[in-house]
Amino acid sequence: MKNASNKNLKRVIVDFKKLDNKILELLVSKYPDGYNDGDIISFKNANNELVECVEVKTQDTLYLVKVSKRVITAMEDFEHADDKDNGDVESSIIED
Repeated sequence: MKNASNKNLKRVIVDFKKLDNKILELLVSKYPDGYNDGDIISFKNANNELVECVEVKTQDTLYLVKVSKRVITAMEDFEHADDKDNGDVESSIIED
């Protein structure tokens, strides 16, 4: 939600439990060395609880992935599994 081009995108907040391989691939592609504090977006949800997310997007969707230790582990596992497959997976990530 950093620029005007994000206005027309569908916005989806994703919890660790609902991560699929597509979103994991986007996360690993955008944050190959992990994310840092500057990458985290914070906001309050409807219950006034603080939510911290990192952002990845495709042509039509902006994903806000909730930050947790489980996300980091899932990203690392996905990257290691991809390395074992030794396949080149084309990414649909869009850079800002």
